[in-house]
Amino acid sequence: MADHQYPETATRLGASPILSIAHGAVAPAMKLPAAHSHPEPLLMGTATATVTVTAGDRDWLVPPGYGLWIPGNVEHSGEILRRGEGFTLVFAADRSPIDWPEPTGVIVGPLLRELIDHLQRIEHNDPTRPAAESLLFALLRPASSHDLRLIMPTDPRIRPIAEQLVADPADDRGVDAWAAEVHVGARTLSRLFAAETGLPFARWRTYARVHAAIGLLVGGDPVGAVARAVGYRKTSAFIAAFSRVTGHTPGTYRDANRPESNQTLNRNSTTSPSAMT
Repeated sequence: MADHQYPETATRLGASPILSIAHGAVAPAMKLPAAHSHPEPLLMGTATATVTVTAGDRDWLVPPGYGLWIPGNVEHSGEILRRGEGFTLVFAADRSPIDWPEPTGVIVGPLLRELIDHLQRIEHNDPTRPAAESLLFALLRPASSHDLRLIMPTDPRIRPIAEQLVADPADDRGVDAWAAEVHVGARTLSRLFAAETGLPFARWRTYARVHAAIGLLVGGDPVGAVARAVGYRKTSAFIAAFSRVTGHTPGTYRDANRPESNQTLNRNSTTSPSAMT
């Protein structure tokens, strides 16, 4: 998915380390390329869409406010779960200053999105391009693993539940209601979630809500509004759940688009069993 053309024409950037930039609206109905690879590394991300990308041997969930770096020659494909705005940058294999050997998640804050828009608008010889590209690469820092990891089940009986909860994290239906929705027993549903994700259903849903919340917080949304958007009636309950999962308060993420904030997040992060597969 990551290198498909959006409705807007991709911009070719000459001798820049960035070969092309494409952005625009994506929706579940769009046909995406089958699994493929190419020598050029790329960065794909979203402002408001939610997508899954299979890269190497993992399924990565990429919600609003996140991006995924895919190294050259790594096979990848994707699926759009929720419509919105997305982008893709393709880099020259021999000129990119980023050399991460594995697919790597990044937080995409407002400043990074503005830089991408700016670089697409200007000519390849624009005098502002070197400084803008330098800042863009400085902002591309790996997100801590617990920010981005949410295991998506593959069993066809429960995969639709996970996708619906990713698209609407405020959905408050419990195990019994979901079991009736997909015509399986509640005990079977619980067993499948634990087997496929390593987490009980309720805990997996908490991770999904926190995962969605980070993207909103990075975009600058108030903590109370984010809490309601992901299904919490009380802000205090949201803050407690968020802190248990990430080791940080929600406010830590509101400035995550600043390079110094990203450094602090990565330096202070602790290992978490959650999973952006």
